[in-house]
Amino acid sequence: MKWLGSRQSDNVEDRRGMSGGKVAVGGGVIGIIILLLNVFGGETGQTVGNVLEQMQGGQTQTEAAAPLSKADEEMGDFVRTVLAKTEDTWSKIFTENGMTYKNPKLVLFRGAVNTACGGASSASGPFYCPGDQKVYMDLAFFDELKSKFGAKGGDFAIAYVIAHEIGHHVQTLMGTSAKMHEEQEGKSEAEANKLSVALELQADFYAGVWAHDNEQYLESGDIEEALSAANAVGDDAIQSKMSGQVVPDSFTHGTSEQRMYWFKKGFKTGDIKQGDTFAKIR
Repeated sequence: MKWLGSRQSDNVEDRRGMSGGKVAVGGGVIGIIILLLNVFGGETGQTVGNVLEQMQGGQTQTEAAAPLSKADEEMGDFVRTVLAKTEDTWSKIFTENGMTYKNPKLVLFRGAVNTACGGASSASGPFYCPGDQKVYMDLAFFDELKSKFGAKGGDFAIAYVIAHEIGHHVQTLMGTSAKMHEEQEGKSEAEANKLSVALELQADFYAGVWAHDNEQYLESGDIEEALSAANAVGDDAIQSKMSGQVVPDSFTHGTSEQRMYWFKKGFKTGDIKQGDTFAKIR
């Protein structure tokens, strides 16, 4: 992605150089399972880090503060640039539709973090907390995604994840998330999960809309990086990788095929009116 020289957002809180607080020890396979099962879980911001600590007997350690390397600083600049481009895109789209966009914050952290949705560890994966309207991200997640789950990696995989989480912020501002939670009440777990899938796929669609609006900054291979990340975090791909079994009724984020389809549809159309992922459920 072409990003050097572009505007950077002032709405990034970089906590990577701070003392990280409590971090679960020995996450191993358990930590990776939880991370991947909850990746992009922006609609709830559940305290998965706390669950991980309980599963490991509450063993924790304190992560010491570490200075940022040159590569860390550069990655921070990239994140600020991507966030700025999401601000520009969604401010324009909201204005065109008679609405006002409120910029969210994005928090970079290492190890563990406290949020308005509770505490979380890196095992939670990137997520959006509607309680404080902030996106939380430990960039170490992308190393796991590449090394253990076969994603191509690359800077646009990071951009896709940011755009997806900002998609959850858009859903919060538009009332979509609240409406979905209302519709989940009284439904079976399988039916409630279908609504959760629809919300996640719409966030993927919104990520594609953002990519469409910023196509002039894309380089060869960028879209493939995003699709590779989307493919790696499909519910079916994760379940097959971790347990060898696929249970569709337990899906909460959508299959690899669905996630790639809705990102591509957003990228192709650039039209938020084309993203009704709930149509077949209601």
